[in-house]
Amino acid sequence: MEDEPVSFDLAVLAMDELADAAAAGAMFERCNASASHAEGELDDRIVGFYEQLRSRFPDQAPYAGDSPWMLMPLTAGTDHVVMHLSWSPRSDAAVTAIMELAAEYRLVVWDPQSQDAYLPGA
Repeated sequence: MEDEPVSFDLAVLAMDELADAAAAGAMFERCNASASHAEGELDDRIVGFYEQLRSRFPDQAPYAGDSPWMLMPLTAGTDHVVMHLSWSPRSDAAVTAIMELAAEYRLVVWDPQSQDAYLPGA
């Protein structure tokens, strides 16, 4: 029997400068609690992050067979992007890009597996 691919999730959250791990975890849970997302204006930081990430790692056809994404398209809302990644060499480059772009746009990166938050400027 062939092993199933292993995956992991990361979320990028538009939060204010006072964000902490508890607030990031609560926001992630709110985003995942239902299929409906918060209403309102798109956060420009999320838009810039999402556009740049998708230009490097497309999440809609046509895309390369070595995509880092386990689920496409990426889950995006007005204030977040949730990414389901595969454990593969391609995901290493995607994680690096996610971390760099999140820092550039001053977004929080939430790792639901470890319950760690990577805060902008930290």
